[in-house]
Amino acid sequence: RNPGMAAGGGRGSMPNLDVDLGNIQLVVAASDLEEVTITAEKTNMVMSLDKKIYRVDKDPSATGGTGVDALKNVPGLAVDLDGNLSLRNGSPQLYVDGRPTTLSINQIASDDIESVEVITNPSAKYEASGGQSGIVNIVLKKDRGPGYNGSIMGGIDSQTGLNLGGNVNVREGKWNVFLNGFLNQRKRDMFGNTERQNLFSNPQTLVHQESDGNMNGTFANLRGGVDWFMDNRNTLTLQGSFMRGNFANDDLATVRTDTLLGEGNVYSEYLRESDNSRNFQNIGTSLLYKHLYPKKGRELTADINYNSISFQGEGDFSTQYLTSDDETLERQMGNGGTDIITIQSDYVDPLTENLKLELGVWASVRRVNNENLNSIYDYSEGMWVDVPLITDNYTFDDRVYAAYTTLSHELDKWSYQVGIRIESSEYEGFIADEPSFNNRYPFSFFPSLFVTRKLGDQDNLQFSITRRINRPNFFQLIPFVDYSDSLNLRRGNPDLIPEFTYSTELSYQKFFEKGHNLLATLYYKRANDLITNYQTTEVDPVTGQTYIVTTFANSHSSYAFGVEFTLTNHFGKNLDLTTNVNLYDSEVDASNVQEELVNDQFTWFIKENLNYRFGKGFSLQVSGQYQSKTAFTPSSGGRRFGGFGFASNSAQGYSIPMWFVDMAVRKDLFDRKASITLNIQDVLRSRRMGSHSESAFFIQDSERRTNAPVFRLNFSYRFGNPDMSLFKRKNMNSNDAGSDMMGG
Repeated sequence: RNPGMAAGGGRGSMPNLDVDLGNIQLVVAASDLEEVTITAEKTNMVMSLDKKIYRVDKDPSATGGTGVDALKNVPGLAVDLDGNLSLRNGSPQLYVDGRPTTLSINQIASDDIESVEVITNPSAKYEASGGQSGIVNIVLKKDRGPGYNGSIMGGIDSQTGLNLGGNVNVREGKWNVFLNGFLNQRKRDMFGNTERQNLFSNPQTLVHQESDGNMNGTFANLRGGVDWFMDNRNTLTLQGSFMRGNFANDDLATVRTDTLLGEGNVYSEYLRESDNSRNFQNIGTSLLYKHLYPKKGRELTADINYNSISFQGEGDFSTQYLTSDDETLERQMGNGGTDIITIQSDYVDPLTENLKLELGVWASVRRVNNENLNSIYDYSEGMWVDVPLITDNYTFDDRVYAAYTTLSHELDKWSYQVGIRIESSEYEGFIADEPSFNNRYPFSFFPSLFVTRKLGDQDNLQFSITRRINRPNFFQLIPFVDYSDSLNLRRGNPDLIPEFTYSTELSYQKFFEKGHNLLATLYYKRANDLITNYQTTEVDPVTGQTYIVTTFANSHSSYAFGVEFTLTNHFGKNLDLTTNVNLYDSEVDASNVQEELVNDQFTWFIKENLNYRFGKGFSLQVSGQYQSKTAFTPSSGGRRFGGFGFASNSAQGYSIPMWFVDMAVRKDLFDRKASITLNIQDVLRSRRMGSHSESAFFIQDSERRTNAPVFRLNFSYRFGNPDMSLFKRKNMNSNDAGSDMMGG
């Protein structure tokens, strides 16, 4: 206290000042303590009003798998057979370590994932794109503990798929180095059938297709980096990654077409054999900087990320007509890539004890190019002949620039956060020998408001409203036909515009005794210009035949209104149960595309996850999911060369119900330094996906499934030797959010 400061005369008590005392050297007095062992089991689920965090490293059923296995047990999320991810009734924006990614979840090893964060209604701080749903952030493992530590793992499944991996982290002084590597192989058989009644032909026809195929995929991922703790306020991180993989799909389809005549059926039948392969490579690097100010909670971060993705693909198609001697050979050859640069900086300043200001800027520049050559075999000439009408050479530029600010204020019982994000976006497409096309939004505003009320010590209520955008992706825009499925031809629409979404949530959270927790959310979402699947008839420019093509259109509007419950229960020390229930009604109004085309559908979804710990290191997990039919079947992008799936919010049908049950048993060994895990996927062989579509041109039902159940056996071993002397150093409080090294 300053003795010259006394009460009265303008000399009140000393004000609360932040004083920078610089770096103070301390003399450490060390003493030896007896060894203390603390054993505690972390919960695998942490819930708050605005975020759910699921610990994947505590999930035995994900061991040795990919992101598909890791995310399918996360409450609120659903994953289909193709690895397409959905949150509630929409397709979420996928992040890795807090940054948007171009990777699909089946290209990420589950053993490299620490946790998954689900944000259902993101604030203005987050990127506004991905308006169909919220954000799913995959947090990769990165241990900054002192000394060295790591793990090795390996396994095999009943389809002879292998997985190998390991990671190591070393920290000494001002340096921290980490390296992760994984090799994952997946094999599976695929079975499908499609039945379609063509109403546009005269006479009408009935087409039945049976397909039998297999998929072989392998990817390897190497990720590493170094942290430099320059001093107790500044940290610099350099990270890099390399991924390489290939997928091969073989399929044999039998297609029979019956002509519906009063006197009897006249039919034709053919066999279509397809052989598709795709190789991809992803190289990424990032540089991150974090500065901590003397004032507690005040910080500045900045990072730059660069990624280069490339691919090559080839597809061969042979069609043999059984009712004649005709045979055709077709070939697709393609290559392309994506280059992405993202720059981001964020500033946080607690203005007072209860008032916090956040500011940030963000920029993303992306170029996508694709060249796809289609050809047919000319038997008379004995050579392949290019077909220019169905050959594409396409480039796409996408640029987004953004700035945001949020202000958070916490009162006794109330707290609120208000924010605004401004984004300028534009994309432009270039087709060889054709005029370019573009869509520009110079400025779009994305406000957000969150208001929280403390009802008591154990329960809270929160209201939130946000505005977001969903921009069409590359495969929705590309104006060329994908012929990989003869009954389901697909083509993008370069005239698509982004859809804008308003999302409102009212959430209630209650903490009960003995660790029980309930989170209930009432939500409403409305989208204008929703991007939907739309099927129509066209004439093949090569054969002159009329066929049905699936394309995309901006519907007039859509809404979804529902309620979601997530309940976590802890019964004693050994039994945990997580229940997730979602009920919603959705409507797609596409009357602007076709008169009176409105699709209204009620859907319900339930997911259960039970974990039981036996004695002697044994644990059991049983998880299951059921989803009723839904008009929304979101996915992640195009499927050219069999590598991906199409977004399919549909105004002309619904997806069929889907359900499955998985099990896993784990045994801890060597004082919990090692474990062996056996998991069984789709125990009851019930997991199928399919759809029903109906229009003035056709009625179609399709279904797909894989061989099940699949058994996977994995072994992992953890090692390490912490240098206890490092605990004497001051905690550097470095940024452990990391960066997405495999995406944009």
